[in-house]
Amino acid sequence: MADHRLRPLLKPASIAVLGASNKVGSVGSEVFVNLRKGGFAGVIYPVNPSYTEVQGLPCYASLSELPQTPEHVIFAIGDQRVEAALDEVISLGIQACTIFSALILNDDSAPRLKQRVQAKVDSAGLMVAGANGMGFYNIRDQVLAGGFDTRDHRPPGNVTLISQSGAGMSGIVDCEQRIDFNFAVSSGYELSVSMEDYLDYALDLPETRVVGLFLETSRQPQKLIAAFKKASARKIPIVVLKVGRTELSAQMAMSHSGALAGSYASYAALFDHYGVQRVDDMDQLATALIMFAQPNATAAGGIACLHDSGGERQLLIDLADQHSVPLAQLGKQTLETLQGLLDPGLPAVNPLDGWGAGGADAPANMATCFTSLLEDNDAALGAVIHDRGPNGEVYQSYMAYLHQAQAATNKPVFLVANRQGSGSDDLAISSTQKGFPVIDGVSQFLVGARCLLGYRDFHQRQTMELAALDPEKVAHWREHLCAQEQITEVVASQCLADFGIPMVLGVQVENQAELIQAAGKLTYPLVVKTAQPDITHKSDQAGVRLNIQSESSLIEAYQDLRQRLGKAAMVASMVESGGIEMILGIASDDQFGPVVVLGFGGIYAEVLADTSVLLPPFDRATALRTIEQLKMSPLLKGARGLPKVDIDAYGEAAARLSVFAAEFGDLIREVDINPIKIMPKGCIGMDALMVPRGSG
Repeated sequence: MADHRLRPLLKPASIAVLGASNKVGSVGSEVFVNLRKGGFAGVIYPVNPSYTEVQGLPCYASLSELPQTPEHVIFAIGDQRVEAALDEVISLGIQACTIFSALILNDDSAPRLKQRVQAKVDSAGLMVAGANGMGFYNIRDQVLAGGFDTRDHRPPGNVTLISQSGAGMSGIVDCEQRIDFNFAVSSGYELSVSMEDYLDYALDLPETRVVGLFLETSRQPQKLIAAFKKASARKIPIVVLKVGRTELSAQMAMSHSGALAGSYASYAALFDHYGVQRVDDMDQLATALIMFAQPNATAAGGIACLHDSGGERQLLIDLADQHSVPLAQLGKQTLETLQGLLDPGLPAVNPLDGWGAGGADAPANMATCFTSLLEDNDAALGAVIHDRGPNGEVYQSYMAYLHQAQAATNKPVFLVANRQGSGSDDLAISSTQKGFPVIDGVSQFLVGARCLLGYRDFHQRQTMELAALDPEKVAHWREHLCAQEQITEVVASQCLADFGIPMVLGVQVENQAELIQAAGKLTYPLVVKTAQPDITHKSDQAGVRLNIQSESSLIEAYQDLRQRLGKAAMVASMVESGGIEMILGIASDDQFGPVVVLGFGGIYAEVLADTSVLLPPFDRATALRTIEQLKMSPLLKGARGLPKVDIDAYGEAAARLSVFAAEFGDLIREVDINPIKIMPKGCIGMDALMVPRGSG
């Protein structure tokens, strides 16, 4: 690979260790242990005025006394010494350093040490790994720049792990021998080198097959998007564990859409847009990395599983449904083949309990059954789901099932224990490293399988066909919206309707005479609602009167609104009853810009929160896929005797709004079409709130 800009940091030719030590277990000693364990081939300079020799190498009193300027300095010193040492690093023109410490002083003064260090790093353009991190392990290039003990690593590996949590890195890298890493880093404070920079670096490594991210937040969102695009183009899967999902970034939102588009929802939209696979904990992250690291591509269809227990087979069925993992639907020829192999009484189904009465021929027969399962055209990958033996033993016969099936099909195969229990077996490690992964826990396996299938499906999607916006209408509305400090519902509805989003179009009135004049051009029954600019949620203020059948009732309703809420009102024809109320809107994320909210709406939008967030622009097919995943989506298809509604129309409206969001995101902060009613034929937005950027 060509030199990346991070080369002096991650692949230096020489390293100086500040605070080098002979004290076993100290950071200054562990740095040497790790560099030597990793086989670092460059020059190492110990620096510590208290020693003349450290671990067999001459030790220098300061960086300025070194015989040559090192490319990289590792700080194995306390916080009280960091600032002065950093000044020396900068004065010598050293390009990169690693800082483990948290940059906290008990008797510090403002600006704090962290802020002072940040300013110096920024001014000098210094590349820093950390601070407050565990360092990095560039295993492929034999640079283990960590100050804490780690296991032996087999180069070069094909898995990268980038963690904003130190323990999030070491808890997997040091504890999971089934994974061979090429690069792992704990990014810490990211003083100058961020998670996004490391991700870009890892995607350039020729061995990288999969990347895991332990993500707290993105400090450089546009770089993250660029890296996701790069990974998608190179077909390198990324698996992310995003923490902090309960924090909302929409506390000041004026619309339901803004309140629903929390921080995690916006990240989820970003991940879905670029095919990044999500997991919920570190076990799932490690398992998904193991499963992506094996060499075989996921085929079409669902999972095929072989068991030796009817009860555990039933458990797999339940858990697969819970995790939304499809089971392979076996073809007629496969079923006939299996029926000829099985003992009487065992059904030829997937998942398959193939053990029967056992006996000497059972292992060979099980292997043949597993191969037959995997040969089916609807089998994407296969798993032998058996329990481990006593003391965690992995039976060699189980591995034969995997080898035979993979040799016949070239499909991914896995040995899965319902749970590991105590004990361990080296065969689990060696087999996984050879491309036949041994997984502990059915749920962990199913999450990994969902990631494999989801990544496969992402890359099989057709190119999006985005709705086109009329350039003249875009120019007109950009000019008009720029001039608005507040946008009335009448204006908002007309704007959205001009871009193909069906809306109820009303007339704004300021007095009774205007009301009567407007009503004369409309068809009863009518609706009248407050249009006071300071009222965003009209229903909360009893600001909507429906099903008005006569002029006298209209005047009475208007006068009530006028007296309680103010003179501005909107009058429109009522939409026929029936249909299902949904929500459709735009929110503004501080990091990623506009996002689109869709889902079930009405007055229960925030209570039910059966919504999804998507990154615009997207097409109708994307919207329909997302609608299908909503918990209450069966209601749209006629569940419980309800009439089917026009999901396609709603999906088209969502797609058009997404293109609007991408075009007008610099002018509009929020849009709320709530409710938008889906009817047996068509859909229509009943209420529109549009918040210009900069208001509120």
